[in-house]
Amino acid sequence: MTNEDSKIAITEGATALGIELGSTRIKAVLVGPDHSPIASGSFDWENRLENGFWTYDRDDGWPGMRQVCASLSEDDQARYGVTLDTVGAIGVSAMMHGYLPFDKAGNQLAAFRTWRNTTTEPAAAALSQELDFNIPQRWSVAHLYQAILNNEPHVKDIAFLTTLAGYVHWKLTGEQVLGVGDASGLFPIDSVTGDYDEGMVKKFDALIGKQGYGWTLKSILPKVLSAGVPAGVLSEAGARLLDPDGRLKAGIPLCPPEGDAGTGMVATNSVAPHTGNVSAGTSIFAMVVLEKSLSRRYVEIDMVTTPAGKPVAMVHCNSCTSDLDAWVGLFGELLGTVGAAVSKSQLYDTLYNNALDGAADGAGMVSYNYYSGEPITGLDNGIPLFVRPPDSPLSLGTFVRVLLYSTVATLKIGMDILTDKEHVTLAKLLGHGGLFKTKGVGQRIMAAALDVPVAVMESAGEGGAWGIALLAAYMKGKNAGEDLDTFLANAVFASAKEDTVKPVAADREGFLRFMDNYVRALPIEKAAGEYGADNQK
Repeated sequence: MTNEDSKIAITEGATALGIELGSTRIKAVLVGPDHSPIASGSFDWENRLENGFWTYDRDDGWPGMRQVCASLSEDDQARYGVTLDTVGAIGVSAMMHGYLPFDKAGNQLAAFRTWRNTTTEPAAAALSQELDFNIPQRWSVAHLYQAILNNEPHVKDIAFLTTLAGYVHWKLTGEQVLGVGDASGLFPIDSVTGDYDEGMVKKFDALIGKQGYGWTLKSILPKVLSAGVPAGVLSEAGARLLDPDGRLKAGIPLCPPEGDAGTGMVATNSVAPHTGNVSAGTSIFAMVVLEKSLSRRYVEIDMVTTPAGKPVAMVHCNSCTSDLDAWVGLFGELLGTVGAAVSKSQLYDTLYNNALDGAADGAGMVSYNYYSGEPITGLDNGIPLFVRPPDSPLSLGTFVRVLLYSTVATLKIGMDILTDKEHVTLAKLLGHGGLFKTKGVGQRIMAAALDVPVAVMESAGEGGAWGIALLAAYMKGKNAGEDLDTFLANAVFASAKEDTVKPVAADREGFLRFMDNYVRALPIEKAAGEYGADNQK
């Protein structure tokens, strides 16, 4: 689109706005009629460990979203000379899972407990057994049941339980709804009905029946909506939450709120069976769309859905780039002390590319990037740890390669189950997230780990905020009977360009030797994690 086309689209409201509350950044993307981004804004925020829980302060979120919307409006003004006062549709996305309970007056009953927490192992194990379905520790129902097991007094007062995206959407529209993809990380979904699995709902209600709560599970959960279904309109109060100055108009339609996993699938055109994507940032997860459910449950694999309700096998790991980023920051600090002026992007590119010259097997060294516990490797607690045998030669390239390997090692353990036990095959994976910002390097590491070509689209940098904007555009402009797969293939990605990196044999062989060491040394990480947990008490 030309600048004049974008100006007309903004003026006429022929746009779609996506807002995503990610783990380290709140981002907004405005797309035009051709679904390409025409303006954006962002705000950095961080989780913190408080009273034993990883959480975000709700009071940080709203100012962050207001700043994002203000910076997006400033971007519009600077580029096109127009003020943003309306859009054609809005979508809200956020980190999946977690725990946000409210009473009937709308008061929040407990601090937001995020996906990163590994405090629900007893509840997750009990529910997985009772429902005969893998319930991960980060799922909302696991947090709920753990609160019940803990006899937390707020549970009796719950009138509404939702995710972060569901909470924001509720405050913007008054509607207590959730997109099916995000809902599938709250409670198991029946892909046939597109709603919570009725049989499992009954089992849960029977399990807690003796507690005497004044609610049933369905009575406190948000209504499930599939992609393309209208999910309310921006209220006057909601408009003022985003824009206290009064420019943004009420009445804008919103699509169902979604989780970051669902928007990642949309942003990489990975919503049809046999497609898959991997998101690598603060956490890392791979999503593979299936034709049918898996043959049995695995603790390492979640069964969720696309935003249209199709079954998806999800391998989710709690930690990815945080420890790597910390090391890069340390190198940057060192350069700063000697007066070397190096930009952040140049520093990352230099270190990442240097890693390709390092020993393919990591020279016997291993790194654990765990900032919290990791269910896939059976660890309740985590602590960043680098292990170097005395006879391992230490070079910058090998050191950084080992750090990069650590970002994908745990993911490989879960993905091997899909390929080896369920015989799932993929022609390629679409990658997005911070790990792929340096051209070719993250893809090469990922391809070696998973033994599959890894592609990155030119649009991948826009991420989930663009994905939820596309879902808003789909709701607003889809043709009658047009499913999400067809809309994305024809209207968005028909001419999309992508860069694909195939596995390199030497990398693949080296990574397998690294993984042997990684698995053998896990007891060291377990002991270190217990040490870290003791020091936090």
